[in-house]
Amino acid sequence: MTSNMTNPRVKKQKRRPPASAVQRRETRWGLLFLSPWIIGFFLFTLLPMLASLIFSFTNYNPIHPDETEFVGLVNWARLFTDPFMRQAWGVTLRFVCISVPLSIIFPLSIAVLVNSEKLFAKNVFRTLFYMPSMIPVVVNVIIFNGVMNSESGWLNKAIEFLLGVEGPRWFQDEAWVIPALTIMGLWGVGNTMLTMLAGLQNVPTELYDAAKVDGATGVRRFFNITLPMISPVIFYNLMLAIIGSFQYFTQAYIIGNGRGDPNGATMFYNLYLYRTAFNFLDMGYGATLAWAMFVVVLILTVILFRTQKRWVYYAGGD
Repeated sequence: MTSNMTNPRVKKQKRRPPASAVQRRETRWGLLFLSPWIIGFFLFTLLPMLASLIFSFTNYNPIHPDETEFVGLVNWARLFTDPFMRQAWGVTLRFVCISVPLSIIFPLSIAVLVNSEKLFAKNVFRTLFYMPSMIPVVVNVIIFNGVMNSESGWLNKAIEFLLGVEGPRWFQDEAWVIPALTIMGLWGVGNTMLTMLAGLQNVPTELYDAAKVDGATGVRRFFNITLPMISPVIFYNLMLAIIGSFQYFTQAYIIGNGRGDPNGATMFYNLYLYRTAFNFLDMGYGATLAWAMFVVVLILTVILFRTQKRWVYYAGGD
């Protein structure tokens, strides 16, 4: 006798109910409004990426495209023997190690300052700290090229007046050009400051009140309450700072006259990539350099996401 009872170990697959006419209409309208972005993504992002990946296996030259040949992994093998590429990596990594920590500490310090209840005219200071981030990068470089001029810049004059010593040759000395570029970048941390400020204002005041009752000092409250509570914001800005530092180009191109002056000290990886692809028209190797950068930044981003479990605190408890 057959039983009509179903086996309890066999799970019935739940069928999704068919979409209603309203849902189908909303989907069509959503895709319609998204279509400009989707088309732009395929035409101006995805297809160029795929084309550059193909170029990395060829000796493509835009002046003589008919002479293009498939060279296999020759361009990729060249990465390990190119001394100029190693120099460019050295300049870039030095800049990353100096600028990334400061690009987190400096705007966080400003955010703590303008979030203080004792600060007079807080909104005015918030606006003043944010305004430099609205100035275009090229204008920013031109301004600092005058401010940090070794002869007529007011920064060196201030150093000489206050300390009685001659200021450094900021953009002409190999040892000082990376710190000078870092200082120049700190002028435009307004966006990072605002996100840090938003994180600070979302910290529950009850935690501070309880810590004060327990006798915790201001420093201890900052490290035990403030930093853990805004750690997701710090993580977000840290990730953007690392990616942006590896993509550093415009400021180095202007200061180094497009040649990496002085003596290759501003020959960042992206500048070397640009010169290889567009100055020397070695598009095949230039595409390889671009994909190598993509792989390195992707690996660092994955590592950063893996480490967040140890130091990033989310409100949900994760």
